[in-house]
Amino acid sequence: MMTAKLFGMRIFHDDLWELLFKFTLDVVVLFILIRLIYYPIHRKKDHLFTYFLFNILIFFLCVLLNNVKLSTGFAFGLFAVFSVLRYRTEQISIKDMTYLFAVIALAVINALVSKKISLAELLFTDGMILLVTYALEHLWLTRHEAMRFVNYEKIDLIRPEKREALHADLKERLGISVSRIEVGKIDLLRDTVQLRVFYFEDEQSMATFNEMPADDGDD
Repeated sequence: MMTAKLFGMRIFHDDLWELLFKFTLDVVVLFILIRLIYYPIHRKKDHLFTYFLFNILIFFLCVLLNNVKLSTGFAFGLFAVFSVLRYRTEQISIKDMTYLFAVIALAVINALVSKKISLAELLFTDGMILLVTYALEHLWLTRHEAMRFVNYEKIDLIRPEKREALHADLKERLGISVSRIEVGKIDLLRDTVQLRVFYFEDEQSMATFNEMPADDGDD
């Protein structure tokens, strides 16, 4: 049977149905991982755009490159490059980078899976990624530690013996109960220091509730 062509390319190929199945499976797993597991905890809308677009772009890139019989070594090289990517305009936490790594891994796995791998094995792999991520986020790591970058001017308070005063000052300024602090770059010319301030989100909501003024019933 002759296959219609346009500009030397076939208009339709039977592999299209396989591509649609793989893409559907990839998007479903990605949606569960990012929208249902990641976003309800971290609430970073900008990262939703990044994760979804990264996954979809890498998925189709791997599929098309695999169809032209390029070496799988190239795909793994691409996987390694994107997995260590850092945006210079914004600091990305280790956990966010881990989710980016997972998003890329899902795209590569679902795009490059061969017919030698059974459907059950593919579903098991995707399912285990979701299960382990959910278990770590909701069952084991029940307390979620958030972090803020602060450019701090009271450089004398970073001394070890003044850590309590530093915690108290940051709590008063930021309105959060600080769990720990990491000292970053120190600028002695401007007398400033970059701090990474860590706090538990569940403690903040409880502290805010406890500090609300009581209704004395005068109304």
